Amino acid sequence: MKIKFEDKYMELAISEAKKNLKSMHGGPFGACIVKDDKVIALAHNTVLKNDATCHAEINAIRIASKKIKSFDLTGCIIYSTTEPCPMCFSAIHWARIDTIVFGTTIQDAQRIGFNELKISSAMLKLLGKSKVKLAKSKLLKECRQLFSGWNVLPERKIY
Repeated sequence: MKIKFEDKYMELAISEAKKNLKSMHGGPFGACIVKDDKVIALAHNTVLKNDATCHAEINAIRIASKKIKSFDLTGCIIYSTTEPCPMCFSAIHWARIDTIVFGTTIQDAQRIGFNELKISSAMLKLLGKSKVKLAKSKLLKECRQLFSGWNVLPERKIY
């Protein structure tokens, strides 16, 4: 089965991330989980609501698992505006999501001040012998614009 990566799903993740450019509940990160060409979860980062685990990917996994009533998200693709951190990559692996499509990298997030560990998804995949497939989005420019929009917010909080 050939997997087709659709820009429309990354656009939905980007729209979710933009919510934090107004609400300030977390950083400029969004995620969309798709199964059988249907969106089953959309989420953005809500860390600043006082839970360090509420990254966009974790929030999306929680929504998707609740919706399908299972931890097992086999057959799903997650679209994330930024490469998942080690916590999120691990959760994606444990949820058995097939593929991660991401925009900006962990290094991009570090450059604007986020406290990211310098461990890429590719390295975690290798070290953990994970079957999760990794793919880069064609919408990198749009994902980088989220960081630009975030950087100019006077009330932004880097964590």
